[in-house]
Amino acid sequence: MYQASFEKNPEFEGVFWMGVKTTGIFCRPTCTARKPKPENVEFFDNTKDAIQKGYRPCKVCKPLENPDETPIEIQKLMDELSENPELKFKDIDLINRGMEPATVRRWFLKHHGMTFHAFQRTFKINSAFKKLQQGENVLDVALENGYESLSGFNDSFKSIIGTSPKNSKLEKIVDLKRIETPLGTMIACANENGICMLEFSDRKSLSKELDDISKYFKANIIQGENPYFKILEKELEEYFDGKRLDFTVPLAPVGTDFQKNVWEILRTIPYGTTRSYQQQADILGNPKAVRAVANANGLNKISIIIPCHRVIGTNGTLTGYGGGIWRKQKLLELEKAILF
Repeated sequence: MYQASFEKNPEFEGVFWMGVKTTGIFCRPTCTARKPKPENVEFFDNTKDAIQKGYRPCKVCKPLENPDETPIEIQKLMDELSENPELKFKDIDLINRGMEPATVRRWFLKHHGMTFHAFQRTFKINSAFKKLQQGENVLDVALENGYESLSGFNDSFKSIIGTSPKNSKLEKIVDLKRIETPLGTMIACANENGICMLEFSDRKSLSKELDDISKYFKANIIQGENPYFKILEKELEEYFDGKRLDFTVPLAPVGTDFQKNVWEILRTIPYGTTRSYQQQADILGNPKAVRAVANANGLNKISIIIPCHRVIGTNGTLTGYGGGIWRKQKLLELEKAILF
């Protein structure tokens, strides 16, 4: 643990916290503050124990905060946009809410790769796209979404969708949304058939997975609401509260036929129990396909609902998990605590 802390290894985020005896503070493994000598530290597997022993949270790494969590004020903005994409927040509106426009801009650039104003435009265009798909008139849709001219609407629409509103009938989009959970921020994607991605926002392969989804469906991935998101958020909340053992939200997984078969078998693992990769291969009817099964598990893009966290090594050890081994452990602990 000391070595992981010395190297600021992000794979140990959530696994342990380090208390520094000489300063009385405790840190996360990735803290950038100068590292103390090994004899001056002790480790905790949760923040509660560190606090009860008298340690204060470090002001540098802020161990009590989720670094990717959406601030409450920004979450309110996104909730309002979800309810009404036609809203337009200007800098003065942010200031009136006690928010600094530059801070909001930096947050959206970091977490969404665009400014807040660009983010608002994607919501508008997402909403407009769906209205056009339902047969509404281009001019009416432009005016409903707050555009004063048809040319301005056309330019904005084309920059995001890649084609003009008039030619958008053959285009497809996949909706994207951030969802907060007790184990960190997750990114969800959905199309008209169901959820096609649910991943923790700090997963290293997240950008590649988004590219795979875009290519698979031949669609643009755009910030926006989707009816399946409401079902997903409700069921995730119930799951983390220990009130849901099975998910009913429809899925639209992205993968080969073999991978989809493996994922279907994953969904048969009972809540609160585990299987090995070998057992998965046996159920699949191909005992020698252990490596292929493990690879398919690793390519699962719908965490928790397709419970790859319930697969462990033959010797009972926790094996790799895209969201981090510590999350795998926490999910298994949650399920066993509720079940037993």
